[in-house]
Amino acid sequence: MNKADGRVHTNFNQAVTATGRLSSTNPNLQNIPIRTEKGREIRKAFVPRDENHVLLAADYAQVELRIMADFSGDKTMIEAFRQGIDVHASTASKVFKVPIDQVDADMRRKAKTVNFGIIYGISAFGLAQRIGIGRKEATDIIETYFQEFPSVKQFMDESINKARELEYAETLLKRRRYLRDINSRNATLRGYTERNAINAPIQGTAADIIKMAMINIYHWLREEKLQTRMILQVHDELVFDAVKDEVEYITPKIKELMTHALLLPRGVPLEVEVGTGNNWLQAH
Repeated sequence: MNKADGRVHTNFNQAVTATGRLSSTNPNLQNIPIRTEKGREIRKAFVPRDENHVLLAADYAQVELRIMADFSGDKTMIEAFRQGIDVHASTASKVFKVPIDQVDADMRRKAKTVNFGIIYGISAFGLAQRIGIGRKEATDIIETYFQEFPSVKQFMDESINKARELEYAETLLKRRRYLRDINSRNATLRGYTERNAINAPIQGTAADIIKMAMINIYHWLREEKLQTRMILQVHDELVFDAVKDEVEYITPKIKELMTHALLLPRGVPLEVEVGTGNNWLQAH
């Protein structure tokens, strides 16, 4: 705790993660859990500075999935995001070959795991373990996914081939991640680097987007002479110590600055969800 103000401060590191995301140390405030009961209790301990403030959390919705849809040019995924359709239900409908209104919770759960797993080059073994099914069923799901979303498979193959040639991958803003082991004779090392070749442009672009948003929001808050302060960045989320009287004014502008921080080439829209509360759990 800082003795001057009685508050906890973290250090943000610009050049630690390979993807370009900020990391947080001393203490690490980016891994405060939310999915467990104990984790949620810990979230309640993060509170605004006084009774005149609330915590405001602004979170990009499925930003990496939206970037992948845009980069791959997949029409089904792009249409789902443009129309505001549940993209996991849309994927489940395709993979399990049922109308979207017949997709049940279990199908959606599996499709969600596949959607996010594909970005990280998930294997049939990994998928089977994560959603508790047999490896044969997991293999069938992944094969069906690539049949239904051929442009995603094409994007992944092209990302790997491009990285093999250049020995780096780059984000939309041309920031590079060097991948020296992409042509390694060691199959395990090569496979790991190939997964990074797919993921680095996606996760790296997500990192670029939120950094651009942070810069734009910071300048706007100063220009408007507002008392609200941006206090925390957790991957795709920004947390503000917001003056109660400013919340109504700043909320639409924060959403606007985040959704327009960087326009994707094919126009897949970014979406931001905003919440407020008397502690971080309520706000998220």
